Amino acid sequence: MGAQETDMSGALTIIEPRKGWNPIDFRELWRFRELLYFLAWRDVKVKYRQTAIGVLWAVLQPVLAMAVFSVLFGRYAGMPSDGVPYPIFVFLGLLPWQYFAAVLGRSSQSVVSGAQMVTKIYFPRLIMPASSAIAALPDFAIAGLVLGFLMAYYGVGVGAGVLLVPLLVLLTLMNAVGFGLWLSALNVKYRDVQFAVPFLIQLWMFVTPVLYPSSLVGGPYGILLALNPMGGVIEAFRSAVLGHRPVPLPALAVSAAVGAVVFVAGLYYFRRVERHFADVI
Repeated sequence: MGAQETDMSGALTIIEPRKGWNPIDFRELWRFRELLYFLAWRDVKVKYRQTAIGVLWAVLQPVLAMAVFSVLFGRYAGMPSDGVPYPIFVFLGLLPWQYFAAVLGRSSQSVVSGAQMVTKIYFPRLIMPASSAIAALPDFAIAGLVLGFLMAYYGVGVGAGVLLVPLLVLLTLMNAVGFGLWLSALNVKYRDVQFAVPFLIQLWMFVTPVLYPSSLVGGPYGILLALNPMGGVIEAFRSAVLGHRPVPLPALAVSAAVGAVVFVAGLYYFRRVERHFADVI
């Protein structure tokens, strides 16, 4: 529905939502940058509010997951790890994956959890899923420090390709926010999404080379694995940090291309339906 305004001369102006593609107004996003920071900081505080050990959860989560997977898959299942100690191998997979999962989970819930803001004030709705990407960065940085200690303990050196890590983090962010835009918009209309996302993330991890090298999967399944936007990113992340083999540029290019398509399509869909959020939510 449109709104009506009357100016001093008595002329009637009807304001209606724009149809079709709504281009992204970067100037508007910049004007609301303080709200972006506020929402990200709020998410961080809410996560650790009234917790007994606070930010240590950012250490315990990846470390405990690494320990469990190392025992089950590294020791008992004998999972190959490309000549790298399996705890380091799996931690290097968990580090970008847990960041991806955290951003995807938070961004998919961002619009619904901010329903009171959406229905009362105007601001660029893109800020809500984007703030989730910033809020998850402290945990990623803390887990990265833990990785440094683990590599020192196992005597594993850092490769020169570590300079690519910021780019790989950016690709992980793009993938997570791209899918998060789709899911956050769908979650406004279909609340089943909030129940499906945790299951989707768990299932997705096992079809991503987090616990195993991509070389273990061949044939048609290898092609499907290559289309996984996080598959090439995680393999490139391991290669860049360890320097034990060249960065798999073809797989990384495929992951980046698929992620870019999802991100752009997610922006289009989100901008197309966001005009109805206040009515539906």
